[in-house]
Amino acid sequence: MRGVVFDGKRLEVVDDLEVREPGPGEVQVAISAAGLCHSDLSVVDGTIPFPVPVVLGHEGAGVVEAVGAGVTHVRVGDHVALSTLANCGTCAECDRGRPTMCRQAIGRPGQPFVQGGRPVHQFASNSAFAERTVVKAVQAVRIPKDIPLPAAALIGCGVLTGVGAVLNRARVDRGDSVLVIGTGGIGLNVIQGARIAGALRIVAVDANPAKEAVARQFGATHFLTSTQAVKEILPTGADHAFECVGRVELIRQAIDLLDRHGQAVLLGVPAATAEASFLVSSMYLDKSILGCRYGSSRPQRDIALYADLYREGRLLLDELVTETYPIEDFEKAKADAEAGRVARGVLTF
Repeated sequence: MRGVVFDGKRLEVVDDLEVREPGPGEVQVAISAAGLCHSDLSVVDGTIPFPVPVVLGHEGAGVVEAVGAGVTHVRVGDHVALSTLANCGTCAECDRGRPTMCRQAIGRPGQPFVQGGRPVHQFASNSAFAERTVVKAVQAVRIPKDIPLPAAALIGCGVLTGVGAVLNRARVDRGDSVLVIGTGGIGLNVIQGARIAGALRIVAVDANPAKEAVARQFGATHFLTSTQAVKEILPTGADHAFECVGRVELIRQAIDLLDRHGQAVLLGVPAATAEASFLVSSMYLDKSILGCRYGSSRPQRDIALYADLYREGRLLLDELVTETYPIEDFEKAKADAEAGRVARGVLTF
């Protein structure tokens, strides 16, 4: 079967990939569509260290092909969106409703694939850039069959991360002010999460002025090409500032632009060794800096919620799919994503 493999030096579409059958508590999914996220590209450029060779992709949707023993919540033929959380479901963190903190779901890459006789790693417990993948049952969330799979694919990362950061981590409230730095796939989902939450002013910042129209479509009330004029719109600062780019200087700007009691939420991914600075004295008015993994999501609950919001017209998904690419055109999809020409490109099989 076909898949996108990175061997540490080369990134290519191969056609000799194999995946094992699902074991107990696992599901095999035929991938129909997979979003190309910057986290995939960050493995290639070294920003996210990961063992190789690896099948990339972590934002996918498809159709259940087979289920292992003990799996009852999905059946063959069901449409599913995939999450990256291979959480155990039984530890203290899972029991508290914090599956993103489950230690079974962090840094334990498996090797369900084989290419040319050698095992190949699975990225983010998912590997959606393959015609078929095997995931833990908890990662497969059934969705209504009337939701287009290219749109549904984006729920599994961009929506869970961006909207989840607003609703679950920051807990934006009605009337709050929100600053969003970076309007790529994650930033747009932060914007629409803030709109859904009832934020009064949503200020989007992106160096590319061509992104203004889509930012406003998703819910931005203001658009700027730098943070310099934010205080003209929010004189006392923002209640919530989301950094969605992954640059330490922008993290500093997000913190500096907070109102008293404000919180900066870090969603962009800089290099693993990157360090950011801030004025300690600026924090004593109850300000906070919050890390956020995967939107602090509970995928079995949240994916179903977002699917319902989409069907009601409150959550935009089709508008996120800027371009679709057959898997053979992966290099073009990668180039468009790196150049910022698309909010989210989707690979199709």
